[in-house]
Amino acid sequence: MESCGRFCVAALCVLLTVCYPEMNCEPLNVHLIPHTHDDVGWLKTVDQYYYGANNSIQHAGVQYILDSVIDELSKDPYRTFIYVEMAFFTRWWKEQTDSKKAIVKQLVEGGQLEFVNGGWCMNDEAATDYNAIVDQMTEGLRFITDTFGSQYRPRIGWHIDPFGHSSEQASMFAMMGFDAFYFARIDYDDKANRIDRKTMEMVWRGSPSLVESTQIFTGVLYDHYTPPNGFCFDQLCSDPPMQDDKDLFDYNVEERVSQFISACLEQAQHYRTNNIMLPMGSDFQYENANMWYKNLDKLIHYVNKNGSINAFYSTPTRYTDCVYKANQTWSVKLDDFFPYASAPQSYWTGYYTSRPALKGYVRYNNALLQVGKQIEAMHGGYYDNNPSCDKLAKAMAVAQHHDAVSGTEKQHVADDYAKRLHIGQTECEYVINQAIDDMAKKYNGSSTLQLESCEYLNISICPISSDSNNQFDIIVYNPRGYTDERVVVRVPISNPDVLVQEANNNVTCQVLPISESTINVRRDRGSALYTLVFFATVPPLGYNTYFVRPSDMISGTKCTYSEPVLITDNTVVSNGVYEMKIEKANGHLGRIVHKKSGSFVNMNQQFLWYWASDGHNKESSQTSNAYVFRPNSSFTYNVNDDGNIAVNHLIQGPVVQEIRQEFSSFASQDIRLYNGSAHIELEYTIGPVPFQDGKGKEVITRYDTDLETDKQWYTDANGREMQIRIRDSRQTWVWKNTAPVAGNYYPINSRIYMRDENRNTQFTVLTDRSHGGSSLTDGSLELMLHRRLIHDDSIGEHLNETGQFGEGIVVRGTHLLVVNSIENSAQIHRELGEKMLLPAALIFHRGAGETPDEYKESYNTDYKGLQHELPGNVHLLTLQYILPNVVLLRLEHQYEIREDKILSEPVTVNIEYLFTNFKVNSCVELLLGGNEKLSNVERLKWKTLPTDESEPHEMINKRRIEVDVLSIILNPMEIRTFSCDITRYTKLNKY
Repeated sequence: MESCGRFCVAALCVLLTVCYPEMNCEPLNVHLIPHTHDDVGWLKTVDQYYYGANNSIQHAGVQYILDSVIDELSKDPYRTFIYVEMAFFTRWWKEQTDSKKAIVKQLVEGGQLEFVNGGWCMNDEAATDYNAIVDQMTEGLRFITDTFGSQYRPRIGWHIDPFGHSSEQASMFAMMGFDAFYFARIDYDDKANRIDRKTMEMVWRGSPSLVESTQIFTGVLYDHYTPPNGFCFDQLCSDPPMQDDKDLFDYNVEERVSQFISACLEQAQHYRTNNIMLPMGSDFQYENANMWYKNLDKLIHYVNKNGSINAFYSTPTRYTDCVYKANQTWSVKLDDFFPYASAPQSYWTGYYTSRPALKGYVRYNNALLQVGKQIEAMHGGYYDNNPSCDKLAKAMAVAQHHDAVSGTEKQHVADDYAKRLHIGQTECEYVINQAIDDMAKKYNGSSTLQLESCEYLNISICPISSDSNNQFDIIVYNPRGYTDERVVVRVPISNPDVLVQEANNNVTCQVLPISESTINVRRDRGSALYTLVFFATVPPLGYNTYFVRPSDMISGTKCTYSEPVLITDNTVVSNGVYEMKIEKANGHLGRIVHKKSGSFVNMNQQFLWYWASDGHNKESSQTSNAYVFRPNSSFTYNVNDDGNIAVNHLIQGPVVQEIRQEFSSFASQDIRLYNGSAHIELEYTIGPVPFQDGKGKEVITRYDTDLETDKQWYTDANGREMQIRIRDSRQTWVWKNTAPVAGNYYPINSRIYMRDENRNTQFTVLTDRSHGGSSLTDGSLELMLHRRLIHDDSIGEHLNETGQFGEGIVVRGTHLLVVNSIENSAQIHRELGEKMLLPAALIFHRGAGETPDEYKESYNTDYKGLQHELPGNVHLLTLQYILPNVVLLRLEHQYEIREDKILSEPVTVNIEYLFTNFKVNSCVELLLGGNEKLSNVERLKWKTLPTDESEPHEMINKRRIEVDVLSIILNPMEIRTFSCDITRYTKLNKY
């Protein structure tokens, strides 16, 4: 606790021991935290914020903030400042002279400039997947370690602006070695209760599987993340300065000191130690840091001269050390902080869905980035000044910001995020294609394959497959650690007379006409009339090659052509695993039966919409906006005027049974039952959402079943552990239900499910992007798919994405349905969740005039990146090139405790000879952020009150024993990170 003793006060040496309660020091210790909150895009783009451009929207220039703060810190060794967003700091750092960098390093070493959080951005916690969170944190944390040294790594999570907080975020911060987590936004009612009960600080135990090992001290800031009222000394504020010359008019020292002391004593009544923390700053402040520090210097001097309290420059880390020294016993938080409400009619649950196309694009690029990292690591890296996936990594890191993937930014900023992603995507695809080309060549003299990617396959646009006279090859890459025999390949083609071969084998395949909804979405951007569908079998971290040729070019079995047929009666379709029924009365998906387990649901699935509030009602003027979901009522409207009846066409064949449903001009769906699959696929197309009637619309899909669910359902936390939800209830306080729809909405990143314990049946919906969702009645799940609003919100424009053609954006996404017994469901949804997070990548080669046999003479048709498969409960989260002989490796146990009788057990993985291209010589275990050796970190151990949580899994508290450092033991939900020294088996090839 040296830092506590050293920094608790600024100039009053006699009070150096005030942090230690055993000294019985009376004055309240007031930790002043100079800070700026710099959004990595919001009202302006990230570049505009950095340079201070486009100030007609908002005055903000981050480069000037850093310039000014560094100069002011250099003037006084007692001044402090904290900084968060490495996306900005790294830009500024690159521009500095060596002498300026030396000054900054001195400030860091002296504890004046402290990095907190340390990620590329301050990420959102509701619409983000854990994989992307880990990546963006790693980008920033490793920069800090590489630049300043691991001894200056952040120890504090500082999420002062995200709109609600997830249990998984807390657990990940703990795994990153953080000692505390501070934030500002929690439900207004929850905050009032915590203030009253003095529970604004607690220990958060976010993981039932990892229990104490990932608990973290957590604090809620008292006055948002701003100074006490009247004490903002920024050029953007109008509060009075400290006027301390008695010879001048308006001398105000006694008045200002009295106001400040009163505010501090009021806050202190609601905290449990002799320390309080005051954030002294706000959005994009300290551009003129002299104003702040000149007034804070005076404030500290005169307040301490008064003697009632002890005020000093501090940081969240120093505050945490002082609170820890108080040796209190803390209450334990077991659930999360969703949903966030700022007022009775202001539930911030709309952003769970806002800008769904951007949310989908972010998830798509996360998968591409993982593929790129894996291939770079296996191939040997990208080398200096050559194309790499680094641009995509940085763009993805920026996109995790709490005003990016959340969908709460202005439209031009959303466009900027998408542009950055696309630039990174294009370069990363080039790297992947070049590396695959290199890996495929059998001989140095083999010609370049000229591989291509198709980014609009979801709307049947792919020039290489559509315009090549059915002569092309598909290289299917599997980024997961096990052989996948059921990779669904769907590509547009120009002629139905085709066949597919793999090695020397014919592949069962099917050709379908492209749907009307797809043709309407793609317009004239593609010409293919058919879709080719088949299953690919792909080895772990490897690829397999499939040859598509005209049926008269080579011998083999021609693909089955299937025409859609209008269905008007009750229709039952089966794939050997499921039977599903389309109801005659309304054309909706009805009864689903899982044939082996006998589990079934009688259901009705349809599309509906809520009328978004315009704020003109007696309860509140709150509108539904990018942040807030506020329907006019609980009533939902049909998407058509014909009783929501759907028109259905059925396509049957050897690969897929497909039902094409048309609900309205803006709502359609394809239901797919792939042969032998353990799930049902629903691909929805929503938009352009009509708004000519003057009504903002929030479009949902609802699954009504006959399950008895007792007001309970489950949603995931950032794609990992599941959270129980109880309708009209909060676990930690008595909730005043003022918004029965929006107040029951929760974020869904990857899945939502409900259970009927009496029938031993679980109904699960997996998603390909983040949504908001709920269970508003027993046996029912609903997910919000799209939002188009017509009233302005706090960002000065309404959420009306008009899209490329100015008519309104169209969103196409996928849900997977699983109906099974409760005990069998986890294995299915965990595997499917990984496949949706990391789908196979398709890479194309023009095969004009070339037979498969001719191709195989010069190129390898398959590649296996792992010598053997990973166990079924292990996920290869990260494989990343660091140096030619060093890789960053993360392995993850995918199951929670008690989730599966077998797969929830601890598992051991030997990695020495795991990879095909290299041998692992040795590994050093790191924190989750990859920025420090785990053995060098000892987190603070907080005393806690007993809880009612169930007994932990018997393996959790057992000491890990590893006979060989390369045999890695994983407990349920554990992620372990390693820096591994490797020896490559083959010469590295440059590309």
